[in-house]
Amino acid sequence: LIMVDALMTGAASKAFVPIGGLHHAGRDHAAGFCIFNDCGIAAETLRKNYGLRRIAYVDIDAHHGDGMFYAFEDDPDLIIADIHEDGRSLYPGTGSVHETGKGTAAGTKLNIPLRPRSGDERFFQAWERVEAHLRQFEPEFILFQCGADSIDGDPIAHLQFTSAAHAHAARRLCMLADLFSKGRVLGMGGGGYNRVNLAVAWTAVVREFVVAV
Repeated sequence: LIMVDALMTGAASKAFVPIGGLHHAGRDHAAGFCIFNDCGIAAETLRKNYGLRRIAYVDIDAHHGDGMFYAFEDDPDLIIADIHEDGRSLYPGTGSVHETGKGTAAGTKLNIPLRPRSGDERFFQAWERVEAHLRQFEPEFILFQCGADSIDGDPIAHLQFTSAAHAHAARRLCMLADLFSKGRVLGMGGGGYNRVNLAVAWTAVVREFVVAV
């Protein structure tokens, strides 16, 4: 929440919190190594303390961000775009392309499950859809969960991205933030169980944030 305040007060325009991105916990329960959901807390803080309405949550962790999705499934102003490994092969088994939001929120959520062993080419194709989705809603703030378990070589997931995927996502989100969100992007580390992958993915994200400032 310190970084949320820093971004909203103008003390920073981009921020990265490596020990963050706990996207599986629900509003009333822990799940998937996540005691609480700091992504959701950040979104609610932006609304309660700063009066923001449209907030985008973008997730490229190998695992579907189910805690965020179901907490805001019927919320039309929480825009979600989630690229993840197909839930039929990986926890938590959710994130179908057919899950797009409920009620007035229908169409505000974008799930893009990829087959195991999908690499950068598939990611870049999927990213075009993410970007079009975000442009449609013009978010006032962007939350970016950039889990490194989608990088090739993670011991519990099966995607094969390189750090180029994370760099591209960070670069393009900075561009969109400049257009719609007064430059405000909060990156959160998320998952990752290969230390080398953590280093290359997250430094790629931070590098793009620094260049964009």
